[in-house]
Amino acid sequence: MNTALAALVLASLIPGQAQTSTSAPPPVTGKHPQATGPARLGLAPDFALESINGETVHLSDFRGKVVLLNFWATWCAPCKIMMPGFVDLQNQYGPLGLQTVGVALDEDASKVEIGESADKLRVNYLVLIGNEKVAKAYGGVPALPMSFIVGRDGRVTDVIIGLKDKGEFENDIKKALNAQPQK
Repeated sequence: MNTALAALVLASLIPGQAQTSTSAPPPVTGKHPQATGPARLGLAPDFALESINGETVHLSDFRGKVVLLNFWATWCAPCKIMMPGFVDLQNQYGPLGLQTVGVALDEDASKVEIGESADKLRVNYLVLIGNEKVAKAYGGVPALPMSFIVGRDGRVTDVIIGLKDKGEFENDIKKALNAQPQK
């Protein structure tokens, strides 16, 4: 990254700093460029979240794999519509290096209720209990569902907000699985 671009990126993170019309576009491309926060800068923010099985999981545990990181909630109908597609994608691409991770952002549902919802949808991938801190790290998660494709090198390659079909995710996952990691 050149010095001027690095300075612009850092300036955009400082509250109260005005951005000029000559600022460079963010280095991460995605379906929805309005996403904000550290995830937009390239490296996906690491986290330590509890799974529905009680284990502590870090995003960095999956370095070397492509991660489909999906923020969802038990009350979110579009989330539930998309989840069977994620099950299929995990079945198909898991052996090639995909790890799907669902992060539940429910405020009122217990860990047991989140687990029951995942069981009803026959989720075959890791489900974590999210919180406001991780949501903010990923740009505030302005809408659900919201998904990030994280490459093998830990960099965000795509941001997808809203209800999308399995095919759109599949194309992005294939690209990430075949991409050469950035150095």
